[in-house]
Amino acid sequence: MGDVLAGFQTVWEFDTDSMLIRFERGIRTPKLLQALGERRIPFEALSGVELAVGKRGTVVLRAVPRPGADPLMDAADGQLKDAYDPYRLVLPAERETLADYYAERIRESLGPEADLPAEAHLVTVPTPPLSFKAYDGKASFDGKAISFRWFWTGASSEKWKVGDQRFRIDELTGVEWRSPESRGSAGTAPREGAAKGGAAKDGTARNGIGRGSPKGGGHGHLRLLLRATENQPPGRPDQDPAAVVFGMGYGLVHQSLPFAAAVLEAVRASSPVPCAEGAPAPNRAAAPRRDPADIAERIRHLGELHTAGLLTDDEFSAKKAELLAEL
Repeated sequence: MGDVLAGFQTVWEFDTDSMLIRFERGIRTPKLLQALGERRIPFEALSGVELAVGKRGTVVLRAVPRPGADPLMDAADGQLKDAYDPYRLVLPAERETLADYYAERIRESLGPEADLPAEAHLVTVPTPPLSFKAYDGKASFDGKAISFRWFWTGASSEKWKVGDQRFRIDELTGVEWRSPESRGSAGTAPREGAAKGGAAKDGTARNGIGRGSPKGGGHGHLRLLLRATENQPPGRPDQDPAAVVFGMGYGLVHQSLPFAAAVLEAVRASSPVPCAEGAPAPNRAAAPRRDPADIAERIRHLGELHTAGLLTDDEFSAKKAELLAEL
């Protein structure tokens, strides 16, 4: 097509087989869209396009991605507010005829499998390394493994018992992202459909609040779905060492969602080699050696948990020995 359609905070640039969506930088543009910057959307990644009347004298043109085509939308699982939707273009109402023209042109460019889920991701996501701070720890992804480093000010005693975690991509089946802007309070159930290696699939999870959860409610989380436990019911995110919990100012959408999408993309792109019958499962990648001052601080915190009666003598001694062995 070679044309440009400019709306509020967003511009669509059309090519013969795709369109480039660019997001303006500015105080009125949501941070998620600023973080994405621009996205190349192949027409084969779309299932359709919609045109509707918007608010305050506007019309909204929205491209509809195919399930499984965009890891960002698969991870979001329908939880994004309209303002955060990277597939929406808001235009003045007087440009409705022009918007309708481009909607028809997009429909003519859709692929033959537009009505089917995509077998592979067709839209790229932010590339690693990526990291963000949740309420109870810091999550990092280097492209091969995800690391959770717990914060002593926020992590539950259950997470402190098991220590910092590192999960290889080949240990995962997908991710479960619960928006930190959820309006529900602690204990409410998130949307069904954790993203497992591609399009969202039905699943059930429960969000709870414990010692390590933010006061006033645990309003979101990022959980890694492990192959080793895929047939087991998920536990509370604040106690699950494969999850980090969001809270006020921690795990913001523009940080945690691109992170979740990048992990989901890596999971789907990976091809784990099954173990031979009778062979032991590969060992989890070892976590990097820690700073001695950090070890000392963690032992001090373990001592507080022991004194408070949250750790038995054996648990305290075993964990202390593990931490000392990492010096």
